[in-house]
Amino acid sequence: MSTSRRSFLQQASMIAAGMMLPGGLSAFAKENGLPKKIGIQLYTMRDQLDKNAKETLTRIAKIGYQEVETYYGYQPGDPGKFWGLPVKELKALLKSLNIVSPSGHYGLNHFLTKGNEKDDELKAQVEYAAELGQKYFVVPALPFPEWDAPATADYYKFVSDQLNKAAEYCKKSGLHVAYHNHFWEFKPLTDATGTGYEVMLKNTDKSSVFFELDCFWAIKSGFDPVKLFAQAPGRFFALHVKDIDKAKQEVLVSPENANKKAMELLSMASFADVGTGAVDFKRILAKAPAAGVKHLYVEQDRIVTEPFQSITNSYKYVRNTLLK
Repeated sequence: MSTSRRSFLQQASMIAAGMMLPGGLSAFAKENGLPKKIGIQLYTMRDQLDKNAKETLTRIAKIGYQEVETYYGYQPGDPGKFWGLPVKELKALLKSLNIVSPSGHYGLNHFLTKGNEKDDELKAQVEYAAELGQKYFVVPALPFPEWDAPATADYYKFVSDQLNKAAEYCKKSGLHVAYHNHFWEFKPLTDATGTGYEVMLKNTDKSSVFFELDCFWAIKSGFDPVKLFAQAPGRFFALHVKDIDKAKQEVLVSPENANKKAMELLSMASFADVGTGAVDFKRILAKAPAAGVKHLYVEQDRIVTEPFQSITNSYKYVRNTLLK
């Protein structure tokens, strides 16, 4: 038997063996560069977690979710508990449910306020994230007073500098920093052209500061996620897979809404189970691998139906349609 013939048979047998492994054929045939595990941002189930965290996480696991993104509301002197669970207990619970937590939302209100900039909340919460085994420390929003403040390039350059500093600190604990958007980052700047989001993309360190794109809020701000991907390839580590109510698709960032307060605009938003709304997720996910997306988190800020059924519906759509 010739060497080339023998090599061909050896390679063919290895491929065949791989296909016989659990999930082997599907992994080989359907590789598309998208994440294999489906996650959920736990803010979606905040009311249920406050009532009974263990039961809620157990039910989330039974639906099929394999990743969760935590959220945390830091207060000075905080005991470091998530829904009453110490960090070690939460970590053990997630492990027992075969769930991993790649990232968490941690507010930095002091750190991102000019003239304050204290890093106490950063240092405390980095410990929690590292202990949970997370890889991304995500800033979920700007400090509340900035939601209605005039959008300036000067402030967003300050935020960018602070995120860069946070990233340097996080490196010591094996963490990256990321930023999650709402709509105020897309308001037109008053002292320059463009938006605050564009300022952050340009002025944050490309190797250590990443972005978690909330598809709902980007689209409701009048911005196309695919075009945002093109501005910063490889820097979007995760997506919030959040759908828009078909009956309420109006853009929030507009001249007509310029004088409305953030809380009023937030109240105008209406959500939907993933797959039942207006967002073309197939188009977005087609470009997600080049954008750097490693994690997909289902999220719904307000659920008006039965919550567990809602997140089940969203999970099934992501699994059976988007990741097919």
